[in-house]
Amino acid sequence: MLRFLTAGESHGKALVAILEGVPAGLSIDFDAVTVQLHRRQGGYGRGRRMAIESDRAEALSGIRHGVTTGAPIALLIPNKDWDNWQRTMYVGAEQPAEASGADRPAVTRPRPGHADLAGAVKYGHDDIRDVLERASARETAARVAAGAIARQVLRHVETDLASHVFSIGSVALPDHLAMTFEDVIGMRADAPLRCVDAAVEQRMIAEIDRARDAGDTMGGGFEVIAHNVPAGLGSYVQWDRKLDGRLAQAVMSIPAIKAVGIGRGPAAAALPGSRLHDEILPHPGLPRPSGVGVDRPTNNAGGLEGGVTNGKRSIESLGRADHRLRLGRALRTGARHPRVSL
Repeated sequence: MLRFLTAGESHGKALVAILEGVPAGLSIDFDAVTVQLHRRQGGYGRGRRMAIESDRAEALSGIRHGVTTGAPIALLIPNKDWDNWQRTMYVGAEQPAEASGADRPAVTRPRPGHADLAGAVKYGHDDIRDVLERASARETAARVAAGAIARQVLRHVETDLASHVFSIGSVALPDHLAMTFEDVIGMRADAPLRCVDAAVEQRMIAEIDRARDAGDTMGGGFEVIAHNVPAGLGSYVQWDRKLDGRLAQAVMSIPAIKAVGIGRGPAAAALPGSRLHDEILPHPGLPRPSGVGVDRPTNNAGGLEGGVTNGKRSIESLGRADHRLRLGRALRTGARHPRVSL
């Protein structure tokens, strides 16, 4: 099982990620890691900090001659802005004589929507900088570096990922679930907001500009599609092994994320079960590469049922009759409903 830890502060000397569970013998493409770090810094409306840093990850352990050894992988991402913060963020009890940057005062005014107030109360800090430096979204650079290596593990089983922005403020794609994996990877590389519809993207940009001109900010929504995921990942037997729960927790831990949906997500609450559940039909010909020899015309469940991946590879539209397949025989039959819980 892969797991990772991160350390470091937003304006400290560096960020660190430790990734454990990567199998031995995997050739690591460090340029691919850098590409993902640069993707994180792009996008229309980004803050000034993104223009300061030019992130690259240095491997400290777990990789030898470009190949993983099976040991934990330690990654270091230096903070370029450290030179301007050494007199504020030094680690020792005394400020080093050669420290550069400004002497900044303690932070005593908490910001709403951040960990400032809650963190200061929890840990008893008088200077909120001790909270905000670690709670900063800058920490996600370490996650991206670890994720870029995990992504290379996935490619060994021919699983790939793609993402796109489907809403900014009141501007949104008509139905983001209708976007296929091919639609998303076909997006032009320089799309400023990574929206598959260029016209909608221009309206999103205008929404951001209006918020900026008013001295405000604007939220939005994005979608990640995992393509060609093998069936059977995760488990239904214990709550902490359900893959949908683990994915939701991982995404919710990112600063500013306030909701996670899988498949139809919250919209599922407005649909009857006859329109929501993805029918199971006989699949003509040989079994799919996923190992599941059935057809799922819709993907309202988002490829996960009962905490386990079901082999569904892409997002499609809904609206088919309610049929189910009897295991062991290619017969189309009505589904059996032993119980419905409300």
